[in-house]
Amino acid sequence: MTYVLSDIHGCYDKYMRMLELIDLKDEDTLYVLGDVVDRGEEGLRVLIDMSYRWNVIPLLGNHDYMAHNMLRTLNTEITEENYSTQLDADALVRMREWHINGGFATQKEFSSLSIDERESVLEYFEEFALCEDIRIGEKRFVLAHAGLYNFSPTRPAESYTPDELIWKPCDYSKKYYDDSYLITGHTPTFTIDSASDGRIYKANNHLAIDCGAVFGKKLGCIRLEDFEEYYV
Repeated sequence: MTYVLSDIHGCYDKYMRMLELIDLKDEDTLYVLGDVVDRGEEGLRVLIDMSYRWNVIPLLGNHDYMAHNMLRTLNTEITEENYSTQLDADALVRMREWHINGGFATQKEFSSLSIDERESVLEYFEEFALCEDIRIGEKRFVLAHAGLYNFSPTRPAESYTPDELIWKPCDYSKKYYDDSYLITGHTPTFTIDSASDGRIYKANNHLAIDCGAVFGKKLGCIRLEDFEEYYV
């Protein structure tokens, strides 16, 4: 079976309960559409668990991108040769923006890890894919964190840039594909449609699956073979 969830944002307990609920087996595949970290307190704990599971395929979210960049900077030894560039004014601005967007929780958790664990976390971030274009039976699914900015129905999914995939939200009133499904996270569904508060949003061949877990709502997951929905 093939499952997709997104925007865990450090909600480790909800994540583990979801794995139990869907009864993830070795022969199954779970796609996680980014924003594993930030805001919640245990994003790296989720990420480390994911890294042990060969059948979990992570996609990059904007929070993962910010966290990886800043943690890599913070994990680099400051020397006489690099001190003026490692934590220059631009880096400090980026760090402030990351903290404003929930990065402090991730930085605090990172500081509690061993040296080997820190390096493993940074290496795992680098394995995150930007998007996936998959087929389940007769159905085609395009998976991305935020959307497909500068969209064209004839444009291959792999041709989109990171900025186009992880930052720019979808136009949920628009039908991107007539014969395929676009699955995204990034935008909590309660901001798309009040009827989808805490639920997966489905319209226009679009499945929006960020159900707002870190905002006190539910973590949502969908099984692609039959569109069965799961909530924790």
